[in-house]
Amino acid sequence: MPSIWVLLVFVVQAAFVLRALLRSGLTPSARLAWVTIILALPVVGLGAYALFGEIRMARAQRERIRDIRHRLNAAQIGQDSPRAEISGPARPAFAAGQATSQFPPVAGNLLTLLPEGDAMMNDIISAIDAAHDHVHMLYYIWLPDDTGTRMAQALCGASRRGVTCRVLVDDHGARHLIRSALWRQMAAAGVALQRAAPLGNPFISLLFGRIDLRNHRKIVVVDNRLSWVGSRNCADAAFAIKRRFAPWVDILVRLEGPVVRQQQAVFVQDWMTHHAEDLSATLSAPLVDAPPGAVTAQVISSGPDDVQTTPADALCAMIYAATERLTMTTPYYVPDQSLHVAICSAAERGVAVNLVLPARNDSAIVGAASESLLPELLHAGVHVHLFRPGLIHSKIVTVDGQFAMLGTANLDHRSFDLNYENSLLLACPAFTAELDMRQQSYVDRATPLDRADVAAWPLWRRLRNNTIALASPLL
Repeated sequence: MPSIWVLLVFVVQAAFVLRALLRSGLTPSARLAWVTIILALPVVGLGAYALFGEIRMARAQRERIRDIRHRLNAAQIGQDSPRAEISGPARPAFAAGQATSQFPPVAGNLLTLLPEGDAMMNDIISAIDAAHDHVHMLYYIWLPDDTGTRMAQALCGASRRGVTCRVLVDDHGARHLIRSALWRQMAAAGVALQRAAPLGNPFISLLFGRIDLRNHRKIVVVDNRLSWVGSRNCADAAFAIKRRFAPWVDILVRLEGPVVRQQQAVFVQDWMTHHAEDLSATLSAPLVDAPPGAVTAQVISSGPDDVQTTPADALCAMIYAATERLTMTTPYYVPDQSLHVAICSAAERGVAVNLVLPARNDSAIVGAASESLLPELLHAGVHVHLFRPGLIHSKIVTVDGQFAMLGTANLDHRSFDLNYENSLLLACPAFTAELDMRQQSYVDRATPLDRADVAAWPLWRRLRNNTIALASPLL
């Protein structure tokens, strides 16, 4: 009898290995990682692949998303927007960004970098208090803490005075809000509430879908006039659910100008994916006058329903365009091989590359996988800075003081392949200089890591890091 079970496990393993080898869309490193896990850990590996090995979305859902995207085609949405002709080193990055989300670069935007800390959220709350027509909000995490409560109260007040307020939150990330009295208070005040990527019955979700395909976006749009982009969730910097890593240090930028419509388009697409209400007319409304700006910008949205192109393509184009300096800030560094090689190559050809990472990561597994890559980065000449006063959560890349990207996407596989993300690619020396100054403030509060530090790591730490890194293409 035992031999029958052994044979059965072998047959199932062989079937899963064959599936991993034949499945389209996997990189060779990810394919190798799955085959290794399936063979080395028969029970765990089979279960892991069954649950997380493939992007399983219901065909109806995938077709619905594509139909909505087709109807809200960015090329038609932005007909009255001043499209920008990009030339020079930034052109390939903007072309890659447009291939990812179909949004063209648009000129004449005004961007305002908001102060660090909880004060940044006051800008959104003040805009909600002054809203006349509508407020659209999309958050991955929304906590019922001080910031979350003030935001909810502002929405309730706006709704009561006749402003249409719509709130879309990720069903997992915002679970603390959904279960709280604040959620019920907003509903009672007339705020339209919707959950993105609803989990439903967890057992059914595990069997027929992926519970880890989350909406990681953070978007606010007020009156088709103002919008915000960045890494900040709707929560205090103290971040109560992971308080021991606090404060969480984020970046938030206010947008004015034609790029606001692209932000609106992303929200509308997500809203219509989960709600029967058709908001397409919102995108054909005239642009609200905005003060003239000098920033050319483009929204790059991405998600697991279409992974042929991802933000990683634009990032690689940015990195290969760098000739003088490249500065990057991210809490999670587990990139694909092409992006990692691009960063090392930039340092090796003489570009001053600075990478800011948290000294202590809130994810032990991701932190170990990141550490496995640090020796190679240092050997290539990358300057690694470990931010210590809290968890650095900003996601920023700047190139040669000329163009930059910021938003919700981390430098990891999850952001590129599994999450719904939203970032902004911009070209403007003046605003890029502001982002460089913000990143320099991170460097000033960080500890430099050198090759001697890594050489002093104990054997167990290097073994742990490199073992976990075997699965890094899957993280």
